Amino acid sequence: MATVNDAALIEPTPVPMVFGIPQTPGVRTIMLSVGAAIAIAIMAGIWMWSQAPDYRVLFSNFNDRDGGAIVASLQQQNIPYKYSDGGSAILVPANQVHDARLKLASQGLPKGGNVGFELMENQKLGISQFLEQVNFQRALEGELARSIQAVSAVQTARVHLAIPKASVFVREQQKPTASVLLNLYPSRVLDQQQVSAIIHLVASSIPELSAKNVTIVDQNGNLLSDPSKQNANPNLDPTQLKYVQEYQMGVVKKIESIISPIVGAQNVRAEASADIDFSRTEQAAEIYRPNTPPEASSIRSQQTSESYGKSNTASGVPGALSNQPPAPATAPITTPATAANGAAASAASAPALTQKDATINYEVDKTIKYTQQGMGGLKRLSVAVVVNYKSETDKNGKVTTRPLTDVEKNQITDLAREAMGFSKERGDTLNVVNTPFAAPEKVVSEDIPLWKQADVIQTAKEFGKYLIGILAMFYIFKNYLKPTLNKITGKDQEKTEEEKEKEKEQNALEKSQKEADDEDGAIVELEGTVDAQGRKQLSSYEINMDMAKQLAASDPKIVANVIKTWVSNE
Repeated sequence: MATVNDAALIEPTPVPMVFGIPQTPGVRTIMLSVGAAIAIAIMAGIWMWSQAPDYRVLFSNFNDRDGGAIVASLQQQNIPYKYSDGGSAILVPANQVHDARLKLASQGLPKGGNVGFELMENQKLGISQFLEQVNFQRALEGELARSIQAVSAVQTARVHLAIPKASVFVREQQKPTASVLLNLYPSRVLDQQQVSAIIHLVASSIPELSAKNVTIVDQNGNLLSDPSKQNANPNLDPTQLKYVQEYQMGVVKKIESIISPIVGAQNVRAEASADIDFSRTEQAAEIYRPNTPPEASSIRSQQTSESYGKSNTASGVPGALSNQPPAPATAPITTPATAANGAAASAASAPALTQKDATINYEVDKTIKYTQQGMGGLKRLSVAVVVNYKSETDKNGKVTTRPLTDVEKNQITDLAREAMGFSKERGDTLNVVNTPFAAPEKVVSEDIPLWKQADVIQTAKEFGKYLIGILAMFYIFKNYLKPTLNKITGKDQEKTEEEKEKEKEQNALEKSQKEADDEDGAIVELEGTVDAQGRKQLSSYEINMDMAKQLAASDPKIVANVIKTWVSNE
């Protein structure tokens, strides 16, 4: 009788349903396995995310042809890469940036879209003369562009050459021209000397191309080769301007270096303005001066001649006899004594003639002067010097300033005069002023907090990435993976059974205590009730309690099943 009633109290355990799928042991094992796999995949993804390398820019602003060649080379070298958000840059791991650039540079990448003389290596057989000329011009333009890109401020360059066809007629000949488009790096500019260098580089590379036929334009459309903007003085070229600036800076440096030890490096300022003569002068002079006194003069040549002779005039005793020639000699000579004596006397009395000629040539005083003056001669130099008031510290440590005395100012002036090479004949000027300097504005440099420093932020990001990954993996393992593995291996089942048994025992104990309490309360109430109905209910309850006690004593297993059913229904 009791057995039938106990069997009727046992109900079949319902099969749990999850998302409409009955949770049989096989299905449950499959679902737990899938959940474990998902948890492991999530943990692996978190670990890979924490170990992902930091990507840096390899190349940017490249054309499609160079981009394809770079990507192909990276794939051959097994270097991981990816593109930036806009696709304008190729990124590689930070620790491989420099190696990748060197390897690509050895392959001539990126080429920048310029084709050089390697274009001539792929000439096809039977190419026309026109195409050959076009290819040569393209190669020449590419080589010039590569040379210009070697300038530090130039990012990319394009060169366009207009080379006219040669003509045998002189009046039909045309000069070649060139135009250059420069794309400069951000915040970079070219000075006029660099522009002039690029102009002469292009002009020297093309036959019969003059510098004035080269035009240079930057990416903003500014004409850099404008002659009016090349220098303030059109008569000076950039080399001459640079020479003037270096000369002025040299004078300033000399003055400041010799005065700084006296007043301090921060208490003296100097500026110089030099007028340089770049004209070349050649002069030849031949100067004649009056002769010096004869005793000091130099004889170049001297000639003296002297001659002696008799006079041809008539002399002697006048008469016919003295004027007649002597008679021819006969032997024996018988000449009248009177006639012979007269002729001898006439010859002895005739006067003798003497003639002297002297010619003396003296050297003429002459000066021949040839002067050649080179370029870069100094015509005039002007210097201005400003000296700060002198600072002094008293006994109390208080710093005061005072103007320089006349003696100190004269000393500084003399030193500056000697350092600059002052010349009064040249018209140089020097002005020394003693005045207090304006105090510089104090710039308060705020110390950057530790958490705002770039290195600390980068380190914190790296550490935070690893920490987040470890915490996420630990959370997934603790709350999802470990319980799932316990369910698959059955450890969770054993633990659940033990917990259920303990829970059942605790519930049975609590229920028994509750029923005992209820029974005591019912007895108390029944004692206060004297009507027959109350007595009848009390006797019925006591009978049922006695039967339950007997059943529990005889077959405790049935009672345990009944209590288990009650607990499951709750």
